[in-house]
Amino acid sequence: MYRFLLLLTLGATFGLQSWRILFDNFSVQVIGLDGSHVGAIQSIREIPGFLALLVVYVTLFLKEHRIASLSVIILGIGVCVTGWFPSFWGLALTTLAMSFGFHYFETVNQSLTLQYFDRDTAPLVLGKLRSFGAATAIFASVLFFCAAPFLSFEGMYILSGAAIVALGIYSLVGDPTHSDAVPQRKKAIFRKRYWLFYFLTFMAGARRQIFVAFSVFLMVQRFGFSIQEIAVLFLFNNLVNYFLSPFIGKAIVRFGERRILSLEYLSLIFIFIAYAFAESRVLVAALYILDHIFFNFAIAIRTFFQKVADPRDIAPSMAAGFTINHIAAVVLPFIGGLLWVVDYRIPFIGGAVMACVSLAAVQRIPAELRRYQADMATGSGQ
Repeated sequence: MYRFLLLLTLGATFGLQSWRILFDNFSVQVIGLDGSHVGAIQSIREIPGFLALLVVYVTLFLKEHRIASLSVIILGIGVCVTGWFPSFWGLALTTLAMSFGFHYFETVNQSLTLQYFDRDTAPLVLGKLRSFGAATAIFASVLFFCAAPFLSFEGMYILSGAAIVALGIYSLVGDPTHSDAVPQRKKAIFRKRYWLFYFLTFMAGARRQIFVAFSVFLMVQRFGFSIQEIAVLFLFNNLVNYFLSPFIGKAIVRFGERRILSLEYLSLIFIFIAYAFAESRVLVAALYILDHIFFNFAIAIRTFFQKVADPRDIAPSMAAGFTINHIAAVVLPFIGGLLWVVDYRIPFIGGAVMACVSLAAVQRIPAELRRYQADMATGSGQ
């Protein structure tokens, strides 16, 4: 299962990284979009995440590992055809296809990881997968840096998308599952006792959209970063995360979810405020790297859930979590895009406020999770 998830994580990461490296420059230089257009497309991109709950019903017909492979294939197709439709609606539709593939893969990826690895191993596996994902992103950054002077946007999209589709097809061979896995409930569930997981997931999705939708757009529109400069930034960013991600998993095991998440949100308050008032290209690039490092700390939300959840609830709860994560994500980039037109600082100040709220919420995670697990086992909340 680890090798299977690693293979598809490499494909999904390469697809998302390809889309992200090319998106802002393709939007501005080829299509001529402004902040409101980009915000609208970013909102459209999150619709599949909002519909991730439907994965539960897909499992009635397909096993989760098959869904993972097919999702990566769909992701690759979305990336492959993006350059053929250089318009607002063309980019919106191809983004929607790419996003369905990515979000449905991530839903079953998280579910399978928490099902097949125990509570002490899961943070380490998640950290390693992030690390290898960063290595794949490094490869993508080098690839596009070298290819940009010689290939059109259309050519870069076709080559990267075709490679992802081929990898997804290859992963359809074989069955990585085993009979020891706990059978999962094949219906949507929402339980009162998981409220803190739901809330933290919602806030993580809201704050992440500020980072995804506007950090690179800030660099391209306000500071004039070229596609090669963005590729170099992504390269350095992922090089840092390649080495740090495994240590994040180890830190969660050693220090616990509450301390790790507290550090994340306390840091994000200052990072978002700095985004709003940065006047230096070097500073805004450094903020992007720091932002991405602390984003990896969010795996502690899922490991917290694994420690307090009924093992049979993992698959439907990961799907529910993805939907909750994207409630704000569907509308926030669009609203943020409109606010950007008024003043580009407003979305980042909003991100700092969200980080404050999240920091307060993570203090509700018990310092001693074993005692909390015992309370949950007694049925103190449904």
